[in-house]
Amino acid sequence: MTAPADLFRHCPRCAASQPEPLGRNPFECAACGLTLFFNPGVAAGVFVFDDANRALLIRRAKEPRKGTLAIPGGFIDAGETAEDGLRREVREEVGLEIDRLAFLCSGTNLYDYRGVTYPVVDLIFTATAIEPARAEALDAVAGIEWRELPGVRPEELAFSSIVKGWEVLTRR
Repeated sequence: MTAPADLFRHCPRCAASQPEPLGRNPFECAACGLTLFFNPGVAAGVFVFDDANRALLIRRAKEPRKGTLAIPGGFIDAGETAEDGLRREVREEVGLEIDRLAFLCSGTNLYDYRGVTYPVVDLIFTATAIEPARAEALDAVAGIEWRELPGVRPEELAFSSIVKGWEVLTRR
């Protein structure tokens, strides 16, 4: 596992070599005083429900966890609120608009991408689909499934934060 802080062998401002051990948080350069924090990325996902109380699950088309089930969502961009970023991700991934967006829980994950393992805080929400029949597999989605949550097995789900949300919803 290579964490982002493990990649800094030289200061990105002054190029001074950094002493071992790497991976400090924050990164502090003794030569120029630059301080960098390696905070987790923020992502949001949503259990989108239709009128029959089925949840929309997506089949991941890309690594990490390609082929497993997830919920629509993704990383929040700088300057976006979690809610705005989540609505954007839902449009990009399944082409839906959502309503009655409500926070459910949060969870942490490690997200492996191109040889770097990023710590992530996932914000999990619930919502209803405005026009559920319009759902389609779009960006990074291999397929979609409308499922009743009690029939979903936790081992089918891509990330621990989604499992946590599933547990909260199925124990209500």
